[in-house]
Amino acid sequence: MEKIFVYGTATAGKNFTNRKKEIQRISMNFRDGMNTIIISPRRWGKTSLVRHVANAVQNKNLKIVFLDIFACKTEEEFFKQFSKAIIQQTSNKWEEWVENTKKFLSNINIKFTFGKDPLTEFSMEFELNKDIDPAYILNLPERIAQAKNIKIVVCIDEFQQIGEFKDSKVFQKKLRTQWQLHQKTSYCLFGSKRHLMIELFENKSLPFYKFGDIIFLEKIDKQHLSAYIQERFSSNGKKISEDIANQICDFTDCHSSYTQQLAWLVWGYTKTRATKKELDSAIEDLLAQTTPFFQQEIEPLTFYQLNFVRALKDGICSEFYRKEISDKYNLGTTANIKRIITTLQKREIISIDGKNISIEDPIFEKWLKINLK
Repeated sequence: MEKIFVYGTATAGKNFTNRKKEIQRISMNFRDGMNTIIISPRRWGKTSLVRHVANAVQNKNLKIVFLDIFACKTEEEFFKQFSKAIIQQTSNKWEEWVENTKKFLSNINIKFTFGKDPLTEFSMEFELNKDIDPAYILNLPERIAQAKNIKIVVCIDEFQQIGEFKDSKVFQKKLRTQWQLHQKTSYCLFGSKRHLMIELFENKSLPFYKFGDIIFLEKIDKQHLSAYIQERFSSNGKKISEDIANQICDFTDCHSSYTQQLAWLVWGYTKTRATKKELDSAIEDLLAQTTPFFQQEIEPLTFYQLNFVRALKDGICSEFYRKEISDKYNLGTTANIKRIITTLQKREIISIDGKNISIEDPIFEKWLKINLK
């Protein structure tokens, strides 16, 4: 049974809304073999978008491979995840997995483990010795694509994780050196830490500079989100006015995941038709649910960092170095303010757009206005 509203996981089917412009652009990139980089804040629907496109364009001549490297801490872990995903998702059955592994990874001694259902429970264990050239692993999808005369798109979630590897720049060079030569394989790279992704792909001194088409994902238009909420209510036996649906979008600032979550809470409080009463109850519920997480966000902050957050909460978005502002909020010296901004950006509490700085999470900002006096 399809859920009425979905948050916290990738959405699909009727729960996926709009993104027509992005769908068209990414679909074209996948079909034409153009590398794609998707950048946005957390929980804006990157994974849902990529999977939606993949489901639409994948066919016998175009294979889409997914892997999430969030748990990878070393090059070896990356190579293992990479190899397994390529073999598994370009093969139709487990016998073909074994055959392709022997054929395309013949230089590596690999141990297979299968569960009760080999189609879903499958693992490969191997060790990379010093004699194995990384290029041998990195060229795996291209070798398979050439041998089968197909195109492959490798989609890597949490790609910013490679920035945490030891000798990261050297590792990035290894990837870029091989991947830029591929003719039948292209890459879709995306991640949840916006500032790190921007650093990887827009820093001229790093290997992945100008690697492909960079898409800065924007918020879904309020008009489309509101219409989506109204449709989901209507098609599931309840009613919600355009005004209440718009108020949901306004409160969440059209943040994809929060909009789904708040709409779900309103749905739960609604018997037949949603009113301001149900919306207020849902908002109170949402803030209560997020309180423990937001408390964890502010507890480690220093005196000066918390003062900076207070300034943002009060609507200050720039000119923090001006004496009137730094004195009013007790931000310390210019050097101290620079350190505050760097730290808060790394912690993903703030986002920077040109000269303006804002609190990245719209519900966190509303929670702060209530709780941070």
